[in-house]
Parts: sequence; C-alpha cells; structure tokens
Amino acid sequence: MPLNERDRIEILMMIGVGDRMRTQQEVCRLFHEMHPDREPVSQSTVSRIERKYRELGHVRDAPRQGRPKINENVQQDVILSALENPHCTVRQVSRDLNIGKSSVSNIFKKVKYHPYRVRLIHELAEDDFDRRTEFCEYMMDHNNQNNGFIANILFSDEATFFLNGHVNRQNTRYWSQENPHWMQEYHTQHPQKSLSKVNNAE
Repeated sequence: MPLNERDRIEILMMIGVGDRMRTQQEVCRLFHEMHPDREPVSQSTVSRIERKYRELGHVRDAPRQGRPKINENVQQDVILSALENPHCTVRQVSRDLNIGKSSVSNIFKKVKYHPYRVRLIHELAEDDFDRRTEFCEYMMDHNNQNNGFIANILFSDEATFFLNGHVNRQNTRYWSQENPHWMQEYHTQHPQKSLSKVNNAE
C-alpha cells in the first residue's frame, strides 16, 4: 500500500528524534516493527522521503495533472438532466452544468445511457392498402396501353422545412438505459410548413 503523508512524517520522525539520527536501515526495521501488518519500506523510499523534505520542506504529494475528477454530486446532476429532459444534448448539459462535454459523455457512458435516435414512421389508415393497390393497377393499365407512359413521368424529391419545432431526426436523441420506444404524433399538413421541390433530371 502506498505511503500517505502521515506515514512519511512518521518516517521523518524516526530518522531524527532529538540529537539521535537513525540510519535508513534502522528506520526500515523500526517502521516494520510498528506496522507488522504492512509491507516493509525500502531504504530507497526512506532516502527519497528525507531528500524531498530537505529540498521542499514538506512531504506532501505533488498536485495531479489534468482535470479534477467529477464528484458524485455532479454525476447526479448530469443523470437528473437526462431524466428531466431525455432529449437534451451533451452540449446543452455541458453548458448548463458548466462542465466539459467529454465529462458529460463519460458519465452517460458510465451509467450506460444511450442516445437513441428517432425513427419516422408514417401512419397508415385502414383504406390506404386498397388505394395503393388501385394506384398500382392504374399504372399497370396505362403502361400496357402506352409503352412510353412510365418514361414520360417526371419524378421529384421533396424537402420539408417545419417552422413549429418539428422533430429533426438527425439531431433528436432520447437518452435512456433501454430503448424507450418513444412516439410522438405529427401532422404533415400544417399551415406553417415550407415545401421545396427539386426535380431529378437525367
């Protein structure tokens, strides 16, 4: 077990008490007699402790490099943020709690929280299947009557931009330890909607 600051001070006292100065070998033996259940210290350890005291005037540990460890309270705050708002982002939690984004990500990973992505599923009405079948039959009949019918159809892609806070599946996440199977209903026919069409020409 590594020596703590109290152990080092005790070794310093063993080295010199009053006018008497003990050798490193004597200090090692005395420390082992006082702590028989612990691993014996070596002479090099005693020498290093004495040298550090003479050079620095103390035997405290040097400050650790890098960021300080996140305490339990901060971890709980991060988890509570996800519980209160499962759609929060790492950037948002980092800004609200004033901690690094990597720390937030590590905490989520530690508690096995996964950012589930939303999937868009179109609702089908009861008569949609019949209408699809009718449309297929219609296209097949016209194609049989006119071989160039399909070639004369102009297809286009649509990009929809919502102004009412509609879910963006690229940015929306749901933080949870298990798949929440979260669902929210939206109506595409909304007055605050901009529709952009891009024609595909080949």
